[in-house]
Order: sequence, then structure tokens, then C-alpha cells
Amino acid sequence: MHRLAHSGGSAALLEWLAARLGGWTGVVDADAAAGPELAVRGAAELRARGVRSAVLHGERSAALLFALDGGRALAAVLDLPHPPQAPALLADSAAALALVLRAEEAERREERAELAESRAREAVLHLLMNGRLSTAHQIAEALTPSLPDPLRMYVVECRAGQRGEVARLCEELTGGRAWIVRCPVYVRHLLVLVPADPAAVPAEHDPLSEALVGAARDRVVGVSGHLRLREAPAAYTQAFHALAVARGRPGRHARFGPGPEPELAAHAAGTGWAETLLAPLHTYEPRRPQDPGPQELRATAHAWLNFGPHATRLLKIHRNTLATRLRLIESVLGRDLARLPEQAELSFALRLTPGGPSASPGGAAGAPADLDGVLSHPDLAAWARAHLAPLTGHEAPPGARETVRAWLRHDAHLVPAAAALGISVPGTRKRLTRIEALLERSLLRSPSARHDLWLAHRAEELAGFDGSAA
Repeated sequence: MHRLAHSGGSAALLEWLAARLGGWTGVVDADAAAGPELAVRGAAELRARGVRSAVLHGERSAALLFALDGGRALAAVLDLPHPPQAPALLADSAAALALVLRAEEAERREERAELAESRAREAVLHLLMNGRLSTAHQIAEALTPSLPDPLRMYVVECRAGQRGEVARLCEELTGGRAWIVRCPVYVRHLLVLVPADPAAVPAEHDPLSEALVGAARDRVVGVSGHLRLREAPAAYTQAFHALAVARGRPGRHARFGPGPEPELAAHAAGTGWAETLLAPLHTYEPRRPQDPGPQELRATAHAWLNFGPHATRLLKIHRNTLATRLRLIESVLGRDLARLPEQAELSFALRLTPGGPSASPGGAAGAPADLDGVLSHPDLAAWARAHLAPLTGHEAPPGARETVRAWLRHDAHLVPAAAALGISVPGTRKRLTRIEALLERSLLRSPSARHDLWLAHRAEELAGFDGSAA
């Protein structure tokens, strides 16, 4: 009977009855008043009299009714004289139809429950990415298991429509300890937060990754480093960059390599600078109650910087709403977000303050007055050297540094960068794809490392190293 529900269920059974009996056949409810008038009146009589079956005659037709659950009835309106086998056929069909309807309703309830859980998990992910750990923990506890801390984040890329199967496999492979959520932006991605093993496991021998890619040849897995839950945004970015590397490897999985990320390398004064820069956003008061407040604007900026136009999927808003919010953010902060340097500055500030403003807004005493002051710190200079070193290493393809510099100088747009380099757009894309593998970072897909590359070039220039800023 469950199989019947999947293959057309109640509709298929009713169509079959109508074909056999030669009249109208359907499910009626006296309250809904949908269906032939004779059948609806018959359903009302059935309910009023408390009987399980009834026949109601009209001038040239009759309605044969058999009670179902919930005040509904299976009804057939047939011309007189109706076929003699009709009452028995309808009585037998009513029993089968009742079972099919129950199966369909149970399936709908299950789908609604799965959708509700999926949306709740998306909400937890959204909270984590915006530094709202306390609320994320509260919601996650109701869904089980608890959010892991410390963790490794896995981004699993699979065929569309197979995320449910991959989620079940991840749950089985991790003994139910992983916290799993479908990526709200990319329909082929599944995010898996796994408790970090205290024992160091070589990146090339990751049992979970090996099992996942071994189950299907078209799966690819990127894995973050060992991070705390409060660093979930960095963990996602690391895993996404590792995914870009994994696509080009025979084993089809990779763990994030070089690090740390700039926000992890930044010194304490960087947070004070970031809070000063973001203060107009954090203290913004909307004109109308329905307008977005500071937290919504902050989440919008973070999502757009990471995912560009795809941020609408994460935020569940229309593209026009996204554009309106971005214009408001530009106005509040006095920034032109069409320019890559200003994108990089805002992205860095947001990552340095993942939980929003501190208890003492306005920045720490002695904080640098501008981004250059933060990037001039020796820790950031060391990070920049390490980050850019592969571009001039022995494995770097010819022109790697110049290609990246031109791409950044033109706000990470391929067409003007290609023109500046004097090569075709496909040729520029191909160069950047090779550089992705070299840097072990995603450049052409969001979230892209373009903001970090710009920050690294600027820090390098401030430190007086070879290579000019983009």
C-alpha cells in the first residue's frame, strides 16, 4: 500500500474507479463543499446520521457513499440505473483508499518534519557563521547531536539529489557524532561538522574522506584544519578551499594546507580597528520597524562578501532586497563595495569580530587608526610572506605573480584582467585555475580567497618586500 501511495496513490485509485464505473468518483467532505452537489449532500447525510454507507438518489443519477476517516467519504455519482457491481466495488475500494490516504498523510507529515529540521539546521549554520554561538547551541541541542568543539568541517560535493544518501552514510561512518547540514547555497554540497580527533591523523589518510569518495566516483571532499567551534566561519572557508584542491587530485579529497587565516594571525589591536570601522553599522537604527537592523545588515554583508549574488539563497531574500541592503550598507559605512580593496577591508573587519561588537564599543585603546596600521604588524607581514610565497616558488607557473596582480588590480574581474595581461579570458581563467592548486585556495568560486590575496599583497607592500601591491 505504501508503494501505491508513491506511484500515484489515492488519485490513481480514484481514476481507476471512475474508468470502471463510468461516472464521477472522488473523495468529498461536507465541510469543504467540493464536488458534485449530490455527493456533497450525501456526505452531509452520512455524517448527520452517523452511518458508514448511504445512497442518495437524484432525478437521473445516484450518489453512492462510503465513510472514510476524518469526516470524509468515498463517493461515486452514477447514472441510473447504476452498474449492479458498483456498491461492492466501492465498499472494497473504500477500505483500500483509507489505507492509502493514511500512508499519504504520514508521508506528508514526515516531509514537513524533515523540512522543518532542515531549516532549523540551516538556522544553526547561519548563527554559527555570524558568531551567535549561544543561540546556535540551544537550537542544536534539540536536533542532536551536540555541536562538536573542537571540530573539523567537511564539505562533501556529490550529485544533485544525493545529499540525503550522503548524510546517512556520514552519520553511519561517524557513529552519529557528526553534525550534518545541507548547504543552503550550493545544492551539491553537504556540510559535516565532525569532532576533531585529538590524535593527529595524516591528511592523506583521512578515513571518513576515503570512505565517502570510495562510495561514488563523482564525490569530492574538502576538509578544514583542527579548529574551535567559534572559528566555524574559518573552518568552512578552509574546507571550501580544500575542496577546490581536491577536484584536481586523484584521491578526490584534500585537507586544508597552509595557514593560519589572516583573522587568526591578526594581533589583538586588529579587533579594535575592526570595531571602530564597523561601529556605524552596529549602532545603526532603522527608520521603520520592518527595515533590517544592525544584525541583519551585518549578516547580509558577510553573506554577500562570501557568496556574491548567491547570498540570496543563504539569506532567503529576493535579489532586489539584497541590492537594497547593500546600498544601505555602503551608505552607513561610507564604502564603495564595487571595489575589491573596500570589500577586503570589510571582510577582514567582519571576520575579526565574529560575535559582533564587544561590551566596550569604539575600539581598544592604542588600536591602529586604519587598515594599513593593522597590516603593518609583523604577524601579518609574516602571514603575507607565507601566503604569497608559492607564487614565486619553483612550482609556480610562469607569470603567476603578474596574473594574480592584474586580476586583483581589476577588482577580480576576468575580462579587464585578461586585457591587461594581453591574453584571452579562457587563458586567464586557466592560469587562475592552476594558481588555485598552487595556493590551495579557491579563487574563481565563492567563497574566494581574493580578499585575502589583496590583504597579503598590501601587507607585503607595507613591509617593503619585492612585488608591488595590486
